[in-house]
Amino acid sequence: MASKAFDVSKFRKNLTKSITGMSAGFHDPTDWVSTGNYALNYLVSGDFHRGVPLGKVTVFAGESGSGKSYFCAGNIVKAAQQQGIFVVLVDSENALDETWLHALDVDTSEEKLLKLNMSMIDDVAKTVSTFMGDYRDMPEEERPKVLFVIDSLGMLLTPTDVDQFGKGDLKGDMGRKPKALTALVRNCVNMFGSHNVGLVATNHTYASQDMFDPDDKISGGQGFMYASSIVVAMKKLKLKEDEDGNKITDVTGIRSACKVMKSRFNKPFEAVQVKIPYEAGMDPYSGLVDLFEKKEILVKQGNRLKYVDRFGKEHLHYRKQWTGENLDLVMAEFQESIGSENINKTKETIGANDDDESLGGSDAT
Repeated sequence: MASKAFDVSKFRKNLTKSITGMSAGFHDPTDWVSTGNYALNYLVSGDFHRGVPLGKVTVFAGESGSGKSYFCAGNIVKAAQQQGIFVVLVDSENALDETWLHALDVDTSEEKLLKLNMSMIDDVAKTVSTFMGDYRDMPEEERPKVLFVIDSLGMLLTPTDVDQFGKGDLKGDMGRKPKALTALVRNCVNMFGSHNVGLVATNHTYASQDMFDPDDKISGGQGFMYASSIVVAMKKLKLKEDEDGNKITDVTGIRSACKVMKSRFNKPFEAVQVKIPYEAGMDPYSGLVDLFEKKEILVKQGNRLKYVDRFGKEHLHYRKQWTGENLDLVMAEFQESIGSENINKTKETIGANDDDESLGGSDAT
């Protein structure tokens, strides 16, 4: 008697129904949200036009005034809304004013944005859990794309913090808070992974006391670092330039030094400095010239920078002239070359495997 064929699809369906929070198959990101800066997009995702993915957790950590909120609550929220992604903005610092968000072109209408003011980790966890329960109950074709933005993790409190404050005890709950933050992020990873829902959060950093590891440390422990797909550490530096890029003595903005501490989509520990003038705002091309110079794609020739395109044509400009269309050309050709390299590496791997199999076959005979 012939055995009955194993029905994989039925098994998968029954399994995912019986175990809450489990999903089957691969969940590679399909939706990406730009950071508003091409260089930073590339460092975190490996693509100049991608940025941070839905279905994953991304953390921007840095000192006060380093540009965390500018990127997360400003640029990323604006880009998400332009892609039709609904944004849930959790403000634990009570600092995100509507006027400031409008200045960054964020749409604060109820159809595009839900702003929640929360101070407790437990309340954020309950909100996310309740939302995801309703989300899973919706027919799959009706589920919207959603991005949670938390500004910031470091300001969230535990019940012990609140109880101690009421008693005049200001020691804080240093023991439970890192565990609670880790649990929050880990649960978000598990719940968002198979859906078009993502989390972008800001966090605080503190100076390292380790002379052998001088990088700033991220508050809240290392637990949520393991669960996050992308972690960017940010430092605040002074910008002393006029509108034409000439050096002056007055401070006209900040230079946000962004270092990728972790990325599942590109190699870590690469850095870029992004200029954010107070008046004009950030140029999306900021940091690209330095990035291409580090990679020796733009090469110094006297007091100018030279680029040789794929047709062998030389493009020679002063540093200030490397903007807009000039950099678009370099980005496009560099991105294309990365794709070609990956294809060639895959072909080489396949070829090597074929050679191994043929050698194995000859040995067997």
